[in-house]
Amino acid sequence: MDEYKFQAETPSVEDFCRLREICGLSAKTREAAEKGLANTWYGVTVNRDGRTVGMGRIIGDGGTAFQIVDIAVQPDHQGKGLGKRIMAALVEHLRVNAPASAYVSLIADGEAKHLYAQFGFKPVMPASIGMAMQL
Repeated sequence: MDEYKFQAETPSVEDFCRLREICGLSAKTREAAEKGLANTWYGVTVNRDGRTVGMGRIIGDGGTAFQIVDIAVQPDHQGKGLGKRIMAALVEHLRVNAPASAYVSLIADGEAKHLYAQFGFKPVMPASIGMAMQL
């Protein structure tokens, strides 16, 4: 695992768009990425040989509400615990820097729910239901 370098930083627009695409996440335009990434509350990148191969971000208002987003690891680097280390860094940053009353949410796609459960995330149904709108 020493060949991987974890950094507390927001991914570049290019890396963000590339990782989302190759990891099967919805594509984002360059314009959308530039605007969105500028509003990252905390980000983590994973680099190997000078190339970003993983990322994760926290967005939110800085006090009451936060969302973990954009967890992505390049397919040829998956299965090495990188996603777990990204999540650990994000959750640790929240525990140290976010108010105790903050609400932290995420949307779990597919089997990723098992990873997120290891960090204390639980389904909110039936009390609540996640909803979304695609523009």
